Amino acid sequence: MIRPAISARQIGTQAQPLAIVDNFHPDPDALRAFAATQAFEPGRNHYPGLRAALPPDYLAEVGPALAAVLSGVFYHNAAAALIDASYAMVTTPADRLTLAQRLPHVDAVDPGRIALVHYLSPESRDGTAFYRHRATGTETVDAARAADYYARLNAELAQGAPPARSYIAGPTPLFEQIAQVEARY
Repeated sequence: MIRPAISARQIGTQAQPLAIVDNFHPDPDALRAFAATQAFEPGRNHYPGLRAALPPDYLAEVGPALAAVLSGVFYHNAAAALIDASYAMVTTPADRLTLAQRLPHVDAVDPGRIALVHYLSPESRDGTAFYRHRATGTETVDAARAADYYARLNAELAQGAPPARSYIAGPTPLFEQIAQVEARY
C-alpha cells in the first residue's frame, strides 16, 4: 500500500503550486525492472532523450497518491485525464542539444494541465528546476502570457548570443532560477 509523504509550497511571484510526493509508488524497483524490458524510442517535442511506455497498471497503482495531490494541492477534484505518460531518460549529450533544449521548457499552456515527474534513478543527482524569464517576469507560460513571452524570448535570442551548449542549470542571462527540487528515488 502506498503511504505517500506529500509536501506542498508555492513558488515564485506568481505563487504556482508545487507538490513533492515521496513514496509515490509501492515498488519503484518493479517499475525499473519493467522499464528494462521496454523498447525506448527517441522522444518527441524537443525531449532530449528516449521514451517508452509505462506499465498498463501504473496509473491504478499511483491513483490514491495522485488523487490526494490533485485535490489537496491543486484543488482539482474532477477525474483526471492522462494526456501523456511514459518512461523518459535524458540521453542527449550537452554539446548536441538544440536551442529549444537549452532553454526552460513549457509543457503546455492549457489551463488545468499538471506535469508530474517520477524519479526512478536511485543514484540520481538530478532534479527539476523552475525559472522566471527576466525580461517579462513570466514564471508560468499560460495562454494569456504565451504570445508576449515567446515574442520577447525570440527577440532576445535573435539579438544576443545563444544559450551555452549545456542543459540549463542555475541562473542565465535570460532566466532566473526560482525553485529547485532534488530527485529522490
